[in-house]
Amino acid sequence: MAPLPMYQQIADDLRDQIENGRLDPGAQLPTELELRERYEASRNTIRDAIKRLTSLGLVVTRPGQGTFVVRTIDPFVTTLTGSAGAGERSDSSATYLSEVSARSRSPLVSTPRVEIQAASDAIALRLRIAPGVQVVSRHQEQSIDRTAWSLQTSFYPLEFVTSGKAPKLIVAEDMPDGVVRYLQEVLPIKQVGYRDWITARNPDRNEQEFFAIQHDVTVFEIFRTCFDQSGTPICVTVTVYPTDRNQFLVEVGKVPDPQYDYDAGIETKSPSP
Repeated sequence: MAPLPMYQQIADDLRDQIENGRLDPGAQLPTELELRERYEASRNTIRDAIKRLTSLGLVVTRPGQGTFVVRTIDPFVTTLTGSAGAGERSDSSATYLSEVSARSRSPLVSTPRVEIQAASDAIALRLRIAPGVQVVSRHQEQSIDRTAWSLQTSFYPLEFVTSGKAPKLIVAEDMPDGVVRYLQEVLPIKQVGYRDWITARNPDRNEQEFFAIQHDVTVFEIFRTCFDQSGTPICVTVTVYPTDRNQFLVEVGKVPDPQYDYDAGIETKSPSP
């Protein structure tokens, strides 16, 4: 069998040091010059080895600072499916907080940042309004165990406020029971269902800074559109999740209760039929 390329041998050796704890999470790798001397390799060989470790998600390079071992993050599993009228998770932190706390994790949700803004094409399309029509947006940052986990922005028709019936919508305070539930109490609407549209893309600069990730990693973006009894959209929530710390569970039909190791992302034993 032909020997592995030199860059792969170096990458495998460094990977072994990371996985065996000789290089701790957050530790800085030796400089490029130090690695060249240690392995008696060229600059391109060392750079190819670092690229391989980066592609495996083991290290991250910060311009002007160096290359660091990626900190281990416990993925959090979010169940996307639920009851048709469950509005809390679609636009607020209520269910998020209970789900995270139930798994002995420490959740934190920022105070909403409320704005009135022109609807983008993507939001206007889902709310079925003309692009540029003003909407109310409520933006929140969500963390688990002091690690940034998601960014969430919900958009509502401005007429809910201008009608005088839902003034709390533009108040920068969290609603423990959820905004949709509040709307159902003050308006003649009831959420009967929602649609999730899931995409993947690279993060923008704000997301890179909040999640402490590189520009070339991947984030999930979920557009959740909630509908009332007449089939009219009542809100659109856009949530951004980094792929390195989030997993999703989708259940359809009558299924047994899950018996999963949520941290490992595996089923611990086969459920009874």
